[in-house]
Amino acid sequence: MAISLSTLTSSFSSLSFSSQISQKPKTLSLTQSIKPTNYPSKSKPHSLTVLATVVAEPLTTDLNTSNLEKYVKTRLPGGFAAQTLIGTGRRKSAIARVVIQEGTGKFIINYRDAKEYLQGNPLWLQYIKTPLATLGYETSYDVFVKAHGGGLSGQAQAISLGIARALLKVSEDHRKPLRKEGLLTRDARVVERKKPGLKKARKAPQFSKR
Repeated sequence: MAISLSTLTSSFSSLSFSSQISQKPKTLSLTQSIKPTNYPSKSKPHSLTVLATVVAEPLTTDLNTSNLEKYVKTRLPGGFAAQTLIGTGRRKSAIARVVIQEGTGKFIINYRDAKEYLQGNPLWLQYIKTPLATLGYETSYDVFVKAHGGGLSGQAQAISLGIARALLKVSEDHRKPLRKEGLLTRDARVVERKKPGLKKARKAPQFSKR
């Protein structure tokens, strides 16, 4: 019985030893499979490309505005005041000085393209195109504008009035169709002023009995 117990204990020890040996290569194989991954090398070029695209965008817009400014100065020698076909339009607190010249239908506002300046708003773009469309001159005149004051909506309506007044200097025959569409009427509506004791022009504070 003693011999059999010794043989059993030796066999058990050999089994435990073999299990320890079998576990070691597994851990080594796992560590070797994780090591070759190179994550930082992939992340570096991405950050560089993003920075390059962000820096390059404003340069193109600056070049476009400078080119348009040179173009307007070549088309309008002596500035806006020296031109003959000029009209001034007003709406709310916006003022627009408009010069028209024979051309292909370009609209330039403050040395920028009209669609870019008016943020692509279809209603505001329709305001500035209505006077020329009424007379069928959509592709016959180029329009150059200097606008300031107010917001974009007020400036667009001021430009419309300025174009209509400039078209009267081309021919007095334009007065009747423009007047019929209401394009020669200065819209005198402005924001009503605030009154003392009220929150706004007419809005009163909440009434309290006591």
